[in-house]
This record gives sequence, structure tokens and C-alpha cells, in this order.
Amino acid sequence: MIVFGALISYFQAIVLGLLQGFSELFPISSLGHSVILPGLLGWDIHQNDNFFLAFLVATHLATALVLLGFFWHDWVRIVRGLLRSLRAREIAPEDTDARLGWLLVVGTIPAGIIGLLLEHPLRHLFASATSASLFLMLNGILLYGAEMLRRRAPGPDTSLPDPDTRIAHHLSWRGGLGVGVSQALALVPGISRSGATMGGGLVAGLSNEDAARFAFLLATPIIGAAAVLKLPVLFGSDGDGVRGQSLVAALCSGATAYIAVRFLMRYFETNRLTPFAYYCFGAGFACSVYFLAT
Repeated sequence: MIVFGALISYFQAIVLGLLQGFSELFPISSLGHSVILPGLLGWDIHQNDNFFLAFLVATHLATALVLLGFFWHDWVRIVRGLLRSLRAREIAPEDTDARLGWLLVVGTIPAGIIGLLLEHPLRHLFASATSASLFLMLNGILLYGAEMLRRRAPGPDTSLPDPDTRIAHHLSWRGGLGVGVSQALALVPGISRSGATMGGGLVAGLSNEDAARFAFLLATPIIGAAAVLKLPVLFGSDGDGVRGQSLVAALCSGATAYIAVRFLMRYFETNRLTPFAYYCFGAGFACSVYFLAT
């Protein structure tokens, strides 16, 4: 985040809250942009300070709550499906909600384990504007490559009109695990969580629309759990002096996250990841040149 002296100003909180909300869901890396933008503007950033972590907790929690609210009816069905399968000790072949729920569990486990083990080492190692710019370029290449692989693979069965049904029928357990592992790439600033997850879904044979839906469903427990686990940081001594700014940033993040998820769910009905791939590569290249030259 942006730091003058020891605290974050309200203006900085608004800018970074708005940035977090849409860049977390657009496949362009929220963490990478939060590192790059302050570097471009000459703001003094200390990404690894505890109060910065406290600030991030609020914006991520807001994003998770927006995703939960947006897909609320889906989550109600998914949880009921999981409970049915637990009571029956099996997943009934016709129980789409149960299978989708367990696919989300399978995808969440590797991302959660890898995140707990590597989150802090990777952020400490790559928390610089130059490295974030280089990885943003790599993010663009990964998005483009996923689209190319998807075009060569057989498309999903469009005879199933419901996206949750299509995901449950066409995503294998191995594919769900692979998507979860790909989500962990976002621990590196510059690599997008949603982009990596959508790319993994495309490689697994999902359409753009279904890959985006699965990515947002999968992101909800990961982002939400990480934020809840770190709430004590925000309400502890490390949050002193930034709670007001965190609230403002959370409101801004929630607003742009809602706009972003509504837009993207419609966008991916007919469109592709390639525009985001071009943006990430171009922006990453330009910023890399700038930071290396200064």
C-alpha cells in the first residue's frame, strides 16, 4: 500500500481500494498492480510491513463478501449438495451440486496448503515493482497460451445449458486439482489469481464462461478464509492508525469488485482472455523498461 511516514492516507486508501476490487477479479493481478502503481507514482511503499497486511485484510474481505453475495444461491445449493453426499457417504451420479462442491474442495486444498507454506517467502522475494512488471508480462504469456491450448482441445458439451451442470460434468477430479494448483501461482506479484485459475480451467476443457465461473467460486473460500484468519492483525496493534482507511478501502474494493464480477460473467459468455493477455504483456513490458531505466 501507499505509505507516507507510517500511515496510509485516505486518498491512497481510496485509490488502492478501487484498484484491489477490480484487479482481483480481472485477470491482471491485483497484487502486481498494487506494487507497480505506487512505484510509478513515486509513493513510498513497504509491502511487508504489518500495518500494510492489516490494510490488505479489509480489502480482501470485502472482495470475498461480494463474491459470496453474488453467487449466494449457488453456494446454498453447493453446501446442501455437500451435506447430502456426506450423509449418504457417496456422490450420487445425478447430484450436480454435490460433485461441484467436492470439485471446489479439491481445488481449494492445494491452493490453501501452498499459500500457507509459500505466501510470505514469495512476497518478500518478489515484492518489487521491477519483478512485478516482469511477472505481469509472464501473466500475459500464460493467459495467451491457455487460450491457444483451449482452441486445440475439444470444446465442452453445449447441450447442457446450466453452467454449474457443465462444470460438474466436464471437469475431472484431476482437472479440479490442477486448477487449484494453478491458483497458487498468484502468490507471486504480477501473476493473476483469477487469470491463473481461468487458464487452468480452459486447459482442463471448460469454456471461457464456465472457467470464469469456476474461478470466482474457487476464489471465494480462499480469499475469505485468508482474510478471516488475518482479521486479528487488523484489530490488533498493527491495525492502529489504519482502521479508518481500511474501512474506506474495503467499501471502494467491494464496489468495484461487484461491478467487475457482473461485467466479467457477461463478458466471458462470448469473449476470450486474449485482450487481457495483450494488456498484461504490454503493460508489463513498458513498466519493466521504465523501472530498469530509472
